[in-house]
Amino acid sequence: MDNETIIERGEYKGKPILILKRSEEDKYPFSFGLSKAKLIVDNIEEIKKFVEENSQG
Repeated sequence: MDNETIIERGEYKGKPILILKRSEEDKYPFSFGLSKAKLIVDNIEEIKKFVEENSQG
């Protein structure tokens, strides 16, 4: 992960969420709850493959 990545925990409608920010000033952080986190974990290898195939440099 990028050195500047900020990871926070929050809550949305009473449920826990994880918030990923590129910096403290990030206007559009990436946030998700437990259901999407499980989906990401279950498919992490395909996500890594996607990043590799589509990254430049």
